[in-house]
Amino acid sequence: MSRNPERPLSPHLTIWKWGPHMLVSILHRITGAGLAVVGGALFVWWLVAAAGGAEAYATFAGWATWKWSLIVWIGLTWAFFQHTLSGLRHFVMDTGAGFELHTNKFWALMTLVWAVLLTAAVWAYILVWRLAA
Repeated sequence: MSRNPERPLSPHLTIWKWGPHMLVSILHRITGAGLAVVGGALFVWWLVAAAGGAEAYATFAGWATWKWSLIVWIGLTWAFFQHTLSGLRHFVMDTGAGFELHTNKFWALMTLVWAVLLTAAVWAYILVWRLAA
């Protein structure tokens, strides 16, 4: 198939000035895929372990409470908040609001900031509650 030289080429990513709104859009896709794949796999593993008896569930529980698995749980929590807040931002944009560049960048930054703050708050609560119990 030959290219028509009269048609302009699509702009390459290097000519765009990157901003938080572009990052949030890309993260929305990545976090959605991560939640679906990793979260789904862990959920299925939990269901199979629960149906498989005490030994299978103990294996899952041992992995789930291992100190290094905390990285996965915190990552999934952040992905959940990032994806949810980004989805809400896009929902508002679907109404026709928030397209002005300054407003768009501001709410993109707020999406990033609040995802981190909510993740930190949830895990601070979990760790404090866990230590108190």
